[in-house]
Amino acid sequence: MELSIIVERIFATIFPMLMIVTIGFVYARRKPTNMSVANSLNIDVFIPILIFSVLSAKSFAFGALQDLAMAAVIIIIGSGVLLYPVCKLLKVEVKTFLPPMMFSNSGNLGLPLLLLAFGEAALNAAVVLFIVEMFLHFTLGIYILDRKTNPLNALKLPMILATLAGLAFSSFNIAIPENVSTSLDMMAKVCVPLMLFSLGVRMIDIDFSSWKVGIWGAILAPVSGVLVALLIQPFFNLSSEHFAYLIVFSALPPALLNYMVAEKYNQQPEQVASIVLIGNIGSLLVLPIALYFVL
Repeated sequence: MELSIIVERIFATIFPMLMIVTIGFVYARRKPTNMSVANSLNIDVFIPILIFSVLSAKSFAFGALQDLAMAAVIIIIGSGVLLYPVCKLLKVEVKTFLPPMMFSNSGNLGLPLLLLAFGEAALNAAVVLFIVEMFLHFTLGIYILDRKTNPLNALKLPMILATLAGLAFSSFNIAIPENVSTSLDMMAKVCVPLMLFSLGVRMIDIDFSSWKVGIWGAILAPVSGVLVALLIQPFFNLSSEHFAYLIVFSALPPALLNYMVAEKYNQQPEQVASIVLIGNIGSLLVLPIALYFVL
C-alpha cells in the first residue's frame, strides 16, 4: 500500500475519533458536565446491547476468533509479568502501576479505532477483544487490588450476561425478530460515540502531579503489549487481519476504568489518574504508528 494511502487511512481513522473527544472536552470546559449517569447507561445498557447484537448474529463465529481471544489474554497477563520488575525501578506500588499497564482502553478507543480502520468486518473481533479485556479486568484486575474479592461476581455484570446470552442465541440458532433486531441495532450504535465523548469530558480532570510515572506508563503500556504480541504470533500463526487487530489492541492506552476502580479501592487514585490520562494523550502519537505498521 502506498504511503499516501496509508497516511490518508490513518487520518480518516484518527480524525473522527479525535473530533468527538475534542467536542466532549470543549463542552465540559464550557459547562461542568457529570457523565456518571451516561457512563452507567453505557456500561449497563448500550454496551451490553452491542455485545448481544454482535454475538447473536448469524454471521458471528466464535470458533474463528478463539485464537485471537486467547492471544489477547496472554497479552494482558504477559504485560503485567513483563512490567512487574519495573515497579521497583520506578518506585511505584504494583497495585497502582500494573492494572493500567494490563487493562487497555479497548472500549472508548479500541472499538471505534478498529471499526474506522478496518470497517464493519472488524466488528466481531473488536467486540471479542473488548469482552476479553473487560472480563479479565473485573476478575483478575479486581483480585490484584483486593485478594478477598470473589471473581464469580463478574458473572453478574450486564456485559457478561449479554455475552452469555448472545453466545446462547448464536449456538442454538435462535432468530431475533426483525423489528426487535432493528431496535437493538439502533441502541447499540449509541455506545461508541458516547464512549468517545465521555473520554473527552474526562480529559478536563488531567492531573500532572505524577507526570513522570504517567510518561513511563504511556511508553511502557504499548511497548510491552506489542512486544508480547510479536513474541506469541509464531505460536498462534494468526491471519494477517487478526494479527493487525491484535497489534492495535496491544498498543492501546490504559482504560479509564482503571481510575474508577482505583478510586473505589482507594489505591492511589490521583496517581492512577495521571497514568491513565497521560497514557491516553500519548496514544495520539502511538496509535498512528501502530496503524502505519499494520496497514
